[in-house]
Amino acid sequence: MARVPAGADLELDVQLEGVAEGVLVTASVVAPLAGDCARCLEPFTSVMQVRFQELFAPESAEPADADEQDAVESYPLDGSGQLDLEPALRDALVLELPLSPLCEDDCKGLCPECGVRLADAEPGHEHEQRGAMWAALKNYRAAGPEGSSAGEEAVPDGKAGPERTTDRTDTAPGQAGT
Repeated sequence: MARVPAGADLELDVQLEGVAEGVLVTASVVAPLAGDCARCLEPFTSVMQVRFQELFAPESAEPADADEQDAVESYPLDGSGQLDLEPALRDALVLELPLSPLCEDDCKGLCPECGVRLADAEPGHEHEQRGAMWAALKNYRAAGPEGSSAGEEAVPDGKAGPERTTDRTDTAPGQAGT
C-alpha cells in the first residue's frame, strides 16, 4: 500500500480565481510517497505530482434537498474568508495513489519457489523442476485393516476406492414402489 507519510512537507503551487459560483482553485502538488513494492515487498520511497482544479462555493443559508446536495460538485466555502484546501488536496492525492506500487518499473518480484528477491539473486537463478505435485505418491500403497498390503484383491474392479452399489428406483424418497 502506498501512502503520503504523515507530517510530510508538500510543495504547493496554488492559483485562486473569483468566479460567479465561488472560488476556483487550480493547484499542483508535489508530495513524497512511501510504501511497499507489490512485487518484491521491499519498502521504497518516491515522489508523486498531482494537478487538480476544484470549485469552492459558498454555503447556502437554506438547506438543500437531497437531490440538489448530490448534484453539487464543489467544496464548501464558509464566510470566514479562509479556504480549507485539505479535503480537496487529500481527495486529489488519494485518487492518484498507485494501486500496485513498484519500487522500480522493471522490478522482477520474488522467486515463486524459494521466495528470494530476484533482483538480489545470482544470474540464472533456477530450481529443479520436480514434475507433478503428487508424483511422490504415485507408487504408495496403504496397508489394509489387518496390516496386509491393500492390493488388487482389496479392490475387486481394479479401480481405486471401495466397491459401490447403487439402488435407484423411479419413486420419490419415502414412497413405496409398485
